[in-house]
Amino acid sequence: MNGNTSDHILMRMMALHPKYIDLTLDRVWQLLEKLGHPERSLPKVIHLAGTNGKGSTQAMIRAGLEAQGNRVHAYTSPHLARFHERIRLAGDLISEADLAVLLDEVYAINGSDPITYFEITTCAALLAFSRIPADYLLLETGLGGRLDATNVVEHPALTIITPVAMDHESYLGDTLAKIAGEKAGILKRGTPCVVGPQEEAALEVIEARAAALGAPLIAQGQHWHVNEEHDRLVFQDEQGLLDLPKPNLPGRHQLDNAGAALAALRHLGAEEAACEAAVTRAEWPARMQRLRHGPLVEAAGAAELWLDGGHNPAAGVALAAHLGDLPERPTYMVCGMLNTKDVRGYLRAFEGQVRGLSAVSIPSEANTLSAEETAECARDAGLAARTAASPLSAVEGIVADAPHARILICGSLYLAGWVLRENG
Repeated sequence: MNGNTSDHILMRMMALHPKYIDLTLDRVWQLLEKLGHPERSLPKVIHLAGTNGKGSTQAMIRAGLEAQGNRVHAYTSPHLARFHERIRLAGDLISEADLAVLLDEVYAINGSDPITYFEITTCAALLAFSRIPADYLLLETGLGGRLDATNVVEHPALTIITPVAMDHESYLGDTLAKIAGEKAGILKRGTPCVVGPQEEAALEVIEARAAALGAPLIAQGQHWHVNEEHDRLVFQDEQGLLDLPKPNLPGRHQLDNAGAALAALRHLGAEEAACEAAVTRAEWPARMQRLRHGPLVEAAGAAELWLDGGHNPAAGVALAAHLGDLPERPTYMVCGMLNTKDVRGYLRAFEGQVRGLSAVSIPSEANTLSAEETAECARDAGLAARTAASPLSAVEGIVADAPHARILICGSLYLAGWVLRENG
């Protein structure tokens, strides 16, 4: 390992390609061949794509499968605080020692061949998954689906497409139909696909692709239904009805994510106890996560402090709806976003929901939108906005005016990750 830490090796990997994102599978196939094709030696793969809800859906499926005694690998991105979060081996996050050895091995085998950071780290993850026995691998796409580095498994056991919305238009297309076409690229001939709630333009594309491949769909509104009744989750499919507790992950949008997870688990033969575990035991940070310790919480005093990493207009709508369901309390936002996002579209959902927004630049993030630009976008979206030098100063400024406020730090997974690292 030459004394290298995983962080040092990851920095070297970032220098192997001039672009952070360059969608193609050619470099991935080349490296997988050098590695002996680990993608052919994986446990049963459940491949997930979609714009919103992938992580929450994956977390619920994992909780359900593990409740039945299954050993479950999981791959997700991006990470929040540490890269290790991306690779879960048979239930446990990969250790620093194992990650450093793995990355060093793959870096050496790749040599100087150009390859993006996500591509080479995904190949490393697949190699790790191929070496540790497990019953399932939950494999989440990074961006899109058709040309995503995860899309190398010929015969997954199941695919899942969570809600498709406008995001990453410069890479995936400028219409919902084009984006859905990229997500539908994970469909495989004859492999069933669970489909979460979709707008008609996206569903038409997914259905057409599935028909061309003979891939059976298990779609919400057609093959399964989920709703809330008497403060319970009620799920129904062709196997019957489940009456379960509401998801422990907060937000009414989690009902739909739970529905997709339950549809997947039922297809895989899960019993009711596993389905209940899926909705009651799932853990997924930075999705309306209540912060309860650390410097920011100390600065907040009597105020509530929440963290969310949603960053596109659909996520904004879901988050605003959840805020509307909470007990009444003066609500303020601390917001930092990337310069690649539809900032006004995200913030527009909060008009009338929050009393004010403190805009911050995301610390240590080259692609952050400046606090001044975020504040300007917020004003355009109808919000009272000011700037702050940091998340900490933003919280201090809010509580000076409203000591018992509800404060939501939001706008980016990168901001959420910084908060979790600094506030741990």
